[in-house]
Amino acid sequence: MTGQTIAVIPGDGIGTAVISSARAVLDAVADRHAIELSYTAFDWSCERYVAEGAMMPDD
Repeated sequence: MTGQTIAVIPGDGIGTAVISSARAVLDAVADRHAIELSYTAFDWSCERYVAEGAMMPDD
């Protein structure tokens, strides 16, 4: 089985609403083709910018 890590960046607006559906589609394809997926979520949203003054961490 092959493995892949996918960066998940919901962002703002519709992005946060569609992430779970998009992941379900990716998981279905991965199951069908024997691919192991893992997800790493990044909170790079406008809400973060307002709260912390930066959209992404320095690193």
